[in-house]
Amino acid sequence: MVNVVRVATVDEVCRAAAAEFVRVVREVSKTGGKHGDGCARVVLTGGGAGIGMLRLLVDADINWELVHVFFGDERNVAVTHPDSNEGQAREALLDHVNIPEANIHGYGLGNGVALADAVDAYRLVVQDFAPEGFDVHLLGMGGEGHVNSLFPHSAATREESALVMAVTDSPKPPAERATLTFPAIARADRVWLLVAGAEKAEAAAQVVAGADRDEWPAAGARGIVDTVLFLADDAAGLL
Repeated sequence: MVNVVRVATVDEVCRAAAAEFVRVVREVSKTGGKHGDGCARVVLTGGGAGIGMLRLLVDADINWELVHVFFGDERNVAVTHPDSNEGQAREALLDHVNIPEANIHGYGLGNGVALADAVDAYRLVVQDFAPEGFDVHLLGMGGEGHVNSLFPHSAATREESALVMAVTDSPKPPAERATLTFPAIARADRVWLLVAGAEKAEAAAQVVAGADRDEWPAAGARGIVDTVLFLADDAAGLL
C-alpha cells in the first residue's frame, strides 16, 4: 500500500519529507535501526525536490556521524560535474554538515573509471556498509515513471537479483549511468517518493494504482515498513 501525503507545493513536499527524515534518523539512533548499531543507512536522490529537501537538512538536529549516505543512481560523470547527483548533494548538504567522509558512499565515476568497474565496486560497498539494506530510500520520479535510472521496458528495471547495474542506453542523457535496482529498493524499510509537477500526474496515479513496474517503474518501488508518496497538488490531478 502506498501512503499519500498530499501538500500544496513542491516546497511543502521538501519540508514534509525533511521533517520525516529527521524523525526517522533520530529514531534509528535510539532503536538501532536495520543493523542494530544506531546508524541510519539512507539513499539520496537528485532532482528538484530531492535536492530541495537536502537543503532543508543543513541545520537539522541530526548526529551525522551516525548516518551513512548512498545514492540511488549516478550519471557517468565526475563528482565535480554539474550533473553529478553526488556533487549536487554535497553542494546542497554534505559539505555543510559534520558527516565523516567515510560515511559518504559515492559511485566513484569519472576520471577514467570504467562504468563496469564502478558498478562492481559499488555492489561491494552496498554489501559491506548496508548488508541488511537501507533505513530510508528516497526517490524522485520522471514523468514517464522512472526512478533511479530504472526506465520503462529496460533491462535494469527487469533485474531480479543484482543490487547495482550499469545502464548504457538511458533515454535521458547521458546514456551511461549506474543505478540501484528494484532488489536494492526492496531491501529498504522506508521508500519515499518526492513528486511535484503536472507532467508527473499520470505516473503518480499509476504508482497509487500499483501498475506494472515495467510500464511505470515507480509503481514497483515498495518499502518493507512503509511506502510514502509525498505529492504536490499539481501532480495529483488524476487522484
